[in-house]
Order: sequence, then structure tokens, then C-alpha cells
Amino acid sequence: MSAFPEGFLWGGATAANQLEGGYQEGGRGLSIADALPGGKERFAIVSQPDFDWTIDEAKYTYPNHLGIDFYHRYKEDIALFAEMGFKCYRFSIAWSRVFPNGDETEPNEAGLKFYDDVIDECLAHDIQPVITISHYELPLNLAKKYGGWKNHYLIEFYERFARTVLTRYADKVKYWMTFNEINSAAHFPVMGQGMVPSTGANDKKNVFQAWHNQFVASAKAVKIAHELRKNLQVGCMILYATSYSYDSNPVNQLANLQQNQDFNYFCGDVQVRGEYPAYTKRLLAQYDLKFEDLQITDGELALLKQYPVDYIGFSYYMSMAVETTDTDPDTVAGNLMGGVKNPFLKASDWGWQIDPTGLRIALNELYDRYQKPLFVVENGLGAIDKPDKDYYVEDDYRIDYLKQHIQAMAGAIADGVDLMGYTPWGCIDLVSASTGEMSKRYGFIYVDLDDEGHGTLDRYRKKSFYWYQDVIKNNGLEKKKVAAPKTNPLDIDLS
Repeated sequence: MSAFPEGFLWGGATAANQLEGGYQEGGRGLSIADALPGGKERFAIVSQPDFDWTIDEAKYTYPNHLGIDFYHRYKEDIALFAEMGFKCYRFSIAWSRVFPNGDETEPNEAGLKFYDDVIDECLAHDIQPVITISHYELPLNLAKKYGGWKNHYLIEFYERFARTVLTRYADKVKYWMTFNEINSAAHFPVMGQGMVPSTGANDKKNVFQAWHNQFVASAKAVKIAHELRKNLQVGCMILYATSYSYDSNPVNQLANLQQNQDFNYFCGDVQVRGEYPAYTKRLLAQYDLKFEDLQITDGELALLKQYPVDYIGFSYYMSMAVETTDTDPDTVAGNLMGGVKNPFLKASDWGWQIDPTGLRIALNELYDRYQKPLFVVENGLGAIDKPDKDYYVEDDYRIDYLKQHIQAMAGAIADGVDLMGYTPWGCIDLVSASTGEMSKRYGFIYVDLDDEGHGTLDRYRKKSFYWYQDVIKNNGLEKKKVAAPKTNPLDIDLS
């Protein structure tokens, strides 16, 4: 018997801003992703005090304008997902494709028609859509004109967007998430909150105000969904990095406790429990702030309490170690958060410390804390793939990474954790959010595109494609070794 329950949601995950392309086609407006440069220095550039969201077309046309051209190739890609046996596919709806400026009163019908087609294509292959309403692609106008999520008006604009898509797809889509990696703003508010230093990103009061506005907007989305259909499931989505004290020094133990509260739990506590946790006072005091400094109404607090999320979606890539007693510890730079190097772990090509056991710990910590279903909606290995002359990739390193994390999930289920599903990140190669590169590849499917935007965009199955196909078929890790047939290039009949 498989460790995974019947009906477990095996699938994969992507985001509109990293794969769609279709730049300004079908009435799409600009998003903050269109204003990000490509390359490893992209966050250093947007962190400069004079960055003002101005788009340099010559410099920024790639990568986000092109993505991997899912906008024109979605049938081909969904057919590949179906070939792997996906039970679900997590993707996002680009806000600026539905409301080009974000503040319109009426949606763009051409944009909605595109998602009609994507959702119907998924359902035709018996793949359940899992939709993230907002995934790092705030309409650029809302960042420039309103200053991002610190502005209370964005609650109204998001509510209109959420109501539009939830109403349109309530009969077709059961699983939703309100904001991608909402807690990531603790380290980089540019993506999740649409704020840069010139619009107040360095002022923590703005970050906490933006979070509150997003909490309220999320609760409104839950309310809308539950009024539409009682069986709709709306989750939050957090970036979870299991955190360890570097040693048994009580000082580091306390620091680790607070690290968990401040980063791993704060946003979840509000969205799942429906109220601000007691440690909010300490957390705000670190920045010379008080709860009373934020614009929060009694009505909003009541809304948070009445409409908590139904499940917890989270990303898990790596763990962190906390060391406060050493003034010059060895550090790593993974996942934009940095941290102390854990001597017991190896790291990926981009410095992310690989820790499958940390996923089992994360699942236990989250389930013990909230007692609500969990969904691992991102997990994967960003690596440099080297295809042969036929574009076939022998990515045993990716298979090994995923296998260990699936084993960790099986262990957590045996521990008693209620786990809904697993959607590895970047099930098809796409543009990296953190570095704007194609060379940082996650997918089961190789896309012929390089960091300069050159390539055919043709799709090719990797070795991991066939391995994951077998995992899904067996509802868990493969029972026998399966030889991966080398059928490249792809031969999909779309007629």
C-alpha cells in the first residue's frame, strides 16, 4: 500500500510572470515583472534608491516579456503534463491580463478568455487547476501610482479581481491560493508587495501595513469563494524555511524560536488562526513600531477572524541555521535570504542548502501548529542542465533531490500529517524569479532557450520526466526501475 492517500494531488507548479510571455497581447497590461531586469543583479538594481519602475525596453524585453511562450504553447505544455499523469496543475492568473492597470472597474474579456482556454484544456486532460490569484505580478500601475500594497486602495482592487476570477471559474476550479509566498516581503518586498526603496520598501511600517492590507484582501477572497460555492478551498501560501539553532547555546535557541515566529509563522498565524499572534508586539518593537501605528480597523480584524483560509500551501526548498554568537560565521546566499552555513548539508549550484529531512520537520511543525490540511506547492532543484545532441538531459541529480523529498513527505504522512498534494516547482523550465535566468532550470521538460533569449523554444522530455511519470502512476516512489525512452524531439499531435 502506498504511503500516499488515494486522490493525492500529484502535479507541478508554475507562475504566469515566469512562463506566459504574450507581452501585451490580448490587452494585457504591464506588471512589475516587466520592469525587472534579467540576470543575477536584478534585485541589487531594484534595491537602489533611485529605481522608479521605469522600463528600459532595450534591456528588459527578455526574460519576462517572453517567458517560455506558454501563452501560445499552453496546449503543448498541458499535453506533456497529462502525459506525466498530473492530477493537478498549479498556475497563476496574471492580474494585468485581467485588469491591465489594476484599478479598472471592468475586466479585460480577452484576458479572461485566455484563462478560459487554459482551464478547459486542463480539465480536458483530467487535470485539476490549482490557481494562485496573485503571484509576484502586481500591475505596474498599482506599484507606480499607488505605491504598492501599503496603499489601502489595493484591497478594493484585489477584491474586484478576486471576485471576477472566482465567479467566472467557481464551477471549474476547486483549489485556490490568495498570495504567493506572502511572507517573502520580510526579505524582498519588491515581489510580493510591489514596493521598492523609492516607494517606501525600506520602512518596515510600510511592509507591515502592506501585509495587513493583504491579510484583509485574502479574507475577502475567502468570503467571496465560500459564498459562491461551499466546496471551494482557498489557501494561503508561505515560503517555509525550516530553521535550526546552530548549536545548543540557549541564546541561539531563543533566536531560532523568534526566527520561526517572525518569518515562518507570522503570516500563517494571521491567515490561518484569524488573528495577530501575541508576539506581534515583540516583532514590531524590533523596528520601533507599535500595533497602533498601523491603520487597522475593528471591522478588518473581525473579517480576519471570520474568514481564515481552508488549507496551508507552502514552498520548501531549503533550511536555515541561526547563529547569533559568532560575529563572522560562514554564510550561504540561497533563496535571497542568506543565513549561516549548516555544516551537515550540501548546497545546490545557487547556494541553496539541500535538506529533505527539513521538509518532514516543516510538515510536522505546520500541522501541529494549525491542524489544517497542508499542500507542498513548490519544491525543486534549480540546476544547470547539460543536454546531449538530441536535447536529452540525464538529470539524476534532480531525481535524487525529488526522491528524497518525496520520502520525507511519506514520513510526515506516517507521522499523522494531513497532506493534500505535491506540485514541484518549475515542472517545465521557466525564467527564474530570483535571478532572471533560464540556465537555472527546475523542470521535467527542457526548453530550448538561453539566458539571452536565444533558442527555438522547443520542448524536450528529460530523464526526470519519465521518473516522475512512474511516481504518479504508483502514487508514490517507483516500485521498479523504469527505463526512460529517448523520444526527442517531442511528437505531440495537437490536431
